[in-house]
Amino acid sequence: MTPAERAQLALLLEVASTPKPGNVDRNRDLDDLRFEHFLAGAVGSGEGLRMAANDASVGEAFECAVEGMSRQGGGNTQFGCLLLLVPLVKAAVEFDGALTPEDATRVVESTTVADAADFYRSFEHVDVAVADPPEDAPELDVRRGSEAIPALESQGLTLYDVMEMGADRDGNAREWVGGFRRTFAAADAICDDDGPVPDRAARAFLDLLAEESDTLVTTQHGEEVAVAVSKWAADARGDEAAAERLAEALVAESVNPGTTADITAAALFVALERGVRV
Repeated sequence: MTPAERAQLALLLEVASTPKPGNVDRNRDLDDLRFEHFLAGAVGSGEGLRMAANDASVGEAFECAVEGMSRQGGGNTQFGCLLLLVPLVKAAVEFDGALTPEDATRVVESTTVADAADFYRSFEHVDVAVADPPEDAPELDVRRGSEAIPALESQGLTLYDVMEMGADRDGNAREWVGGFRRTFAAADAICDDDGPVPDRAARAFLDLLAEESDTLVTTQHGEEVAVAVSKWAADARGDEAAAERLAEALVAESVNPGTTADITAAALFVALERGVRV
């Protein structure tokens, strides 16, 4: 199996794992986003992931993966997952030996202004819930898509620079500029766990959610709700029935810890790269 194939498998394992409170999984759909949409998104992302493994730039591969992912009826299924997976796939291919945080950091630090432009173009393929830009940089709002590219170019901002600017508001951006700290810690937990891999992923998801509030929940519902969700997740750890009840409650309230799911998918990829078998 190639790194690109392992990345697609990680996307499939992530959505198949259950319970993941607030998220689509094999037992739960949301009102407008279903399990099948995630399966189709994982398949559609394949060309972009293969590009990441075959010398395409991070931005080019990411935009292609997002465009392919978007070819299903649910809209945005795995934008954040792909933002983490694309540089990890490149790192797995470019560096010998076990995939490390240092490898991933070298990849993201080498990104260019052109990568940033491709990243902004990717927002034209799907609607993505994001926090507002810094007050002093409205011209860099990612929701402007390609209209923001002249501002990127005039300021010479690489994709890594863009992630640095967003790291205080977005958990995936923090992974980029923080050595993929939570991704690799969750991968270690999955590797050290036993049993079916989707079950390991569900436990890793709950641990991640308990340990740090989800930035998508913060963006959509506010910090108070995000902190409460993390406390509920902590209370449910080690109790599958409690985790199931929490899953039902969050789905009913449309509270979706999607950033935590993104990191879980990335962790699954790292675990697969390190030899976890399915």
